[in-house]
Amino acid sequence: MKTSFISNQAMQNAMRLTISRGQTEVQTLQKEIVTGRYADIGLALGAQTSNSITLNNDVTRLKSMQASNSLVTQRLSASQLSLNLMADSAQQMLEAFISVSGADDANRLGVAVRDVEAALGAFTVAANTSSNGEYLFAGINSSEKPLDDYFGAGSAAKAAFDTTFLAHFGYTQDDPQAVNITVTQMDDFITNVLEPAFSGPDWNTNWSSANDTNISSRILTNEVVDSGVNANADGMRKFALAAVIGLELLGSPISSEVRVAVNTRAMEYAGQAITGIDNQRGSLGLSENRVTKANDSLSSQIEILTLHVVDIEGVDAYEASTRMQALLTQVEMSYALTARIQQLNLMNYL
Repeated sequence: MKTSFISNQAMQNAMRLTISRGQTEVQTLQKEIVTGRYADIGLALGAQTSNSITLNNDVTRLKSMQASNSLVTQRLSASQLSLNLMADSAQQMLEAFISVSGADDANRLGVAVRDVEAALGAFTVAANTSSNGEYLFAGINSSEKPLDDYFGAGSAAKAAFDTTFLAHFGYTQDDPQAVNITVTQMDDFITNVLEPAFSGPDWNTNWSSANDTNISSRILTNEVVDSGVNANADGMRKFALAAVIGLELLGSPISSEVRVAVNTRAMEYAGQAITGIDNQRGSLGLSENRVTKANDSLSSQIEILTLHVVDIEGVDAYEASTRMQALLTQVEMSYALTARIQQLNLMNYL
């Protein structure tokens, strides 16, 4: 019979290694219980790791698109609020024209002109609304303010009207000779001179710095929507045209018949402005609806992909907890055995 010997130190080292491995595995199990997924995905999944990476990348991409859509929603909401203000201003202007329909009283005309002035001021402020450092109604030229103040010093729009009127009639709109203008002459001026200045390229020279191309946003992988409108739309132009007619001509020394004709044309343009602005609001409403549906679709896709990720990476928390309790018991036993082994020395028996 052969007897082999082993030292106390060797036994203690073996127990120490057992305790160390147990503590490491306990930490791993604690992490898996807390996160609900494998602590080391590559080690646990092996060849399926690529599937996990692909699914997680897809979830991240879809969540990023959701975050982008929230900015689009914010932009659309701010634009809608501004358009509401413009529509209210257009209505206020129309009511001012209606209030002096057929009237020649200077006081009433003065009140109406001030109302039109206030409406144009509010319209300009709303058209120059910005969000996140971008002008909402500037199209893709979002870094530049779309409209200048008509009442500001050196206003190109004001100067353009004065020049146009003077060139057509030979005197200014405030000149007493304006009383000699006939209805036909005024109608010709408004229809063939003034209106083209607002519907043609002069609009971009004298009034607007906006670009005709609206900002668009990708709300799904395969779907892009217009996330804004611009100040070059027909409703905006008609608003400015009606306002200028009211400001510059309604109170000028023209005959009563011509004033009635001017007021009638101003009301027509104000009505067209309301219609045009409402069309823009409707267009943005469609975009808002599409963004809402896109977000619903993204949420569904994220939910489905997340379920797949959980199927691949998820751990059974109950099983992991049971294993951890068993390991903790083993570690405690190892501590106790190590303490007893440390007491096995000759000095204790002498």
